Amino acid sequence: MAKNTEEQQTLSFEAALKRLEEIVERMEAGEVDLDTMIALFEEGQRLVKQCNSTLNDVEKRIEKIMDDGKGGVSVEPLDLDAE
Repeated sequence: MAKNTEEQQTLSFEAALKRLEEIVERMEAGEVDLDTMIALFEEGQRLVKQCNSTLNDVEKRIEKIMDDGKGGVSVEPLDLDAE
């Protein structure tokens, strides 16, 4: 059911989003017991936090587009692999 936190942190954004979609489908189907539903909900919450964190990091990197002081714009390349 619920994956451990370390595994979730290693998921890419796309993999985490796909897992969230799977969780939603299972919950909407209504074919799981209450304990499983709660475990899926908790896993989903952790994945939502992870996705939000990733999106916030990407947003900060995009905000590196800065005014160069000469009326133009200087753009720093986004290095998505850098931490």
